Amino acid sequence: MNKQDLISVVAEKAELPKAKTGEVIDAVFEAVTAALKNSHEVRLVGFGTFSTSKRKAGTGRNPRTGEEIEIPATTSVRFKPGKALKDSVN
Repeated sequence: MNKQDLISVVAEKAELPKAKTGEVIDAVFEAVTAALKNSHEVRLVGFGTFSTSKRKAGTGRNPRTGEEIEIPATTSVRFKPGKALKDSVN
């Protein structure tokens, strides 16, 4: 399912125009992104939790040349599905 499919399904279920539904979905994505940028968790009860995780810098090895390379520290996004979501998929 892509974004347009999601908009179509939500618009049909909520009986809203697709244009307005697209704006609402964009606003939700922006709110989640802003919260994660500020290192806040986003908990959607029954669905799951979005959070950030920091990975320390380290050294790695280029498998082709064997040369050591520096791997910079990064922040990644994690998603932990909620119980209701897990149960509905199984």
